[in-house]
Amino acid sequence: MRPLDQLRSFKVKLGVLVAVSVIVAVVLTWLSLAANLHPLLTLPLVVLAALAVTQVLARGMTSPLRQMTRAARAMARGDYSQRIEASSRDEVGQLAEAFTRMATELQVTDKVRRDLVANVSHELRTPVAGLRAQLENIVDGVTDPDPAALEVALGETERLSDLVDDLLDLSRIDAGVIDIDVEQVALTPFLHEAVDAADLGARARGRELRWVVEVDPADLTAAADAARIRQVIANLLDNASRHSPPDGRVRVRAERTAADDGVLIEVRDEGPGIARADRERVFERFQHGGGTDDGSGGTGLGLAIARWAVELHGGRIQVIDDPRPHTDPDRSSAIRLTLPDR
Repeated sequence: MRPLDQLRSFKVKLGVLVAVSVIVAVVLTWLSLAANLHPLLTLPLVVLAALAVTQVLARGMTSPLRQMTRAARAMARGDYSQRIEASSRDEVGQLAEAFTRMATELQVTDKVRRDLVANVSHELRTPVAGLRAQLENIVDGVTDPDPAALEVALGETERLSDLVDDLLDLSRIDAGVIDIDVEQVALTPFLHEAVDAADLGARARGRELRWVVEVDPADLTAAADAARIRQVIANLLDNASRHSPPDGRVRVRAERTAADDGVLIEVRDEGPGIARADRERVFERFQHGGGTDDGSGGTGLGLAIARWAVELHGGRIQVIDDPRPHTDPDRSSAIRLTLPDR
């Protein structure tokens, strides 16, 4: 019961509470005198009635505060699911709304932390186990320390290094660190180098793919931090190679924007694509192709880091409609990043 919820000020509520209590006391006193009741009976009745009215009004005013106390105790135990139902419009109601927003953000942060621990543990386990097994075989004499065996160990070490790099970038995102060195990047050799590196990685996983690079015009340049954009393109190509069918084609295209105010780069593969409903979610942390791990590998951080790097340049990265005919209109494997001129 909250009869004072419509009032927008807690001070006004206190004033109304005092005024109502006084009015109730005065009215009851007047009625008692009019009824010729004995003062010894009138006084307790007036006091009890005033206290009852005060209790009813005060209880409604302080109800959100009691809810916040219980929620704070639950949050101290790690339960961030508590929400405050506050219908009042005063300062207490505003505090309750802020408390609910804080609880929601803490719940999301806690989930991200748990996901981080689970994903990193999972991703670390595979290369560490592979590296350990390979080194144990070499130490025990089961495998000769020839170039092939050392190449396997190097591959697992590079996977660990990539994971550490992703985690460092993640910490930079959380810290808000901005570190870019913009220069004019010649896109033709730049994209060919990125594709060559991606092809080596795909072949190491036993995947033979066809790569197509199209840059129009051939001398096209982009104002960008070469290291950051190389990381973005590498992530996109790695995702494309993981999701492409055997002997599939991965196409990389670069050209000027339609408004001639920047450069766009598209990466498209022939995989199952991303559902329209998941086109924004795939750029969030720990998302694999739209919300679940599809078994293709990866930490689920690549596209989140890619968006961060592109936005550092003032650009945009998005999943666009697949331009190929005879494809599912609700799914797309085409990702476009746009870099503005500086």
